[in-house]
Amino acid sequence: MADWELLPKEDPPRREQPVEVPDRKKRLVAAFVVAAISDVFSAWLEFVPPLQWAIDVITAGLLFLILSRQWLILPGLIVEAIPGLAVFPFWVLVVGSIAIWGKIAK
Repeated sequence: MADWELLPKEDPPRREQPVEVPDRKKRLVAAFVVAAISDVFSAWLEFVPPLQWAIDVITAGLLFLILSRQWLILPGLIVEAIPGLAVFPFWVLVVGSIAIWGKIAK
């Protein structure tokens, strides 16, 4: 008869609970502030397209850095490039959609 050694039962794999990142709220607040400031300037600079485009590109870059490379920012940049739509707060809507549906990774 062979010597068989019983292995201990393995614990079932644990699902790690998502941990709330403490600086997530700070990042969201910073993103909302940047988006709101950009939307205010965009509304006032509607008739000066080069300045408006520069502000939109800078805003997209800042949001891209603050929100950790969220690709949901790209549609916001595209919509902001359409003449006449800058009077709507699209950057705030983009940040709001990322806050609700997107992920903010560290």
